[in-house]
Amino acid sequence: MDQHYQSCIDACNECAAACEQCAAACLREPEIQMLARCIALDIDCSQICRLASAFMSRGSTEAAEVCRACAEICESCGSECDQHQHEHCKACAVACHRCADECRRMGSMAQGEVRSTTATAAAPRH
Repeated sequence: MDQHYQSCIDACNECAAACEQCAAACLREPEIQMLARCIALDIDCSQICRLASAFMSRGSTEAAEVCRACAEICESCGSECDQHQHEHCKACAVACHRCADECRRMGSMAQGEVRSTTATAAAPRH
């Protein structure tokens, strides 16, 4: 595994766990219908975070693309959780926003590496 992915992998794994905990806790709340979107986004976010973590762990050339998608979904989930007053939603929102930031950073950093590799490969040889 590439070590420069580690902080993003950690953020993705922490976010996935927070989302799973949030979804489970939301299901135990009395106003469950009001939390339907939160629960659905928690599930989506958890899954994309696990996928992004796996792509980065194996050094996939598509990790940057998955990280960019992960950032968008984490941002949506975090924004939804921010609207609720439950402690599990607040904790989930923090994890989601942190993961979105890490994934955006990773997506742009990895994209820069792809560009520099492409430019190097396209450079004329003398």
